[in-house]
Amino acid sequence: MNSQIKLAIIAIAIVIPLASFAVTQPSFNSEISITENSKLQIITSATFLNEFSQNVGKEMIDVTLLVPMGADPHDWEPTIRDTERLQRADMLIINGIDYEHWINSIHTSSYQGIIIDTSDGILIDHTDDDDHGSLDPHIWLNPVYAQLQVKTIANALSISDPTNKNYYQSNAEIYIKELDLLDSKIRNDLSSCKTDFVTFHNAFSYFAKEYGLTQHTIISSNDSHGEVTPQTLENIISTAKKYDIKVIFAEESSSTKTSQVIADEIGGKVLVLSPLEITSNENYISKMTQNLENLKEALC
Repeated sequence: MNSQIKLAIIAIAIVIPLASFAVTQPSFNSEISITENSKLQIITSATFLNEFSQNVGKEMIDVTLLVPMGADPHDWEPTIRDTERLQRADMLIINGIDYEHWINSIHTSSYQGIIIDTSDGILIDHTDDDDHGSLDPHIWLNPVYAQLQVKTIANALSISDPTNKNYYQSNAEIYIKELDLLDSKIRNDLSSCKTDFVTFHNAFSYFAKEYGLTQHTIISSNDSHGEVTPQTLENIISTAKKYDIKVIFAEESSSTKTSQVIADEIGGKVLVLSPLEITSNENYISKMTQNLENLKEALC
């Protein structure tokens, strides 16, 4: 092969990916062409969305978690390999509400699949967190909103693969019933308990509002990387004493040192309240049930 032919091949290889930048993003209602022996190729942006999707699609879809095991989604950025995986996917399922801070870089890449925002139709809370934006993305920690996210996923799969619509909808109904039982258990178990609790960062606003609780935070930001100052510690210690709070919650993805300092000051203890952001081998319902048990120890 002479050098001119080689150069021509290289030029074609470069031009084709660049040309895809000009392709318009397909709409939500786009129907993906499914052949008899293929499955929908789904990529999810978070561990809880991966689980929701698996419960709905089961063996009819191939679903992959984009953020790797143990990675903090607040810090994670897609690699070239991740972008290549996305280019092969039919659908990217996201939480939305600025949770996927990297999503704009995907929008400007050659990804041509459908992006499903599971926050659509959910009433979003605004916070006073100036450092990380005013929108609180932690909707999945409210099991009622998690049910809505599952419905959105089921509808997206049904539109993209209408042949299996009844299958997706039936699976969603079964899983939503499990989430509904979780919701009822939380509601019943906490109904006669105290209401004020201290979390590490501002993750449980939707949960607290749903179940009539009041969240106080060590770090006011919507992610767990906010600054802890002496004034912050003084304020939360004062709050804990005011409401006779004896449990300070930490997270499995963050150091417990700050929570322990506060707990020592008030003569209390540290327990974990998981925001379910770090991938683990436990499922959504079991993790939320663990959260409930620790909340009961703190409040009941």
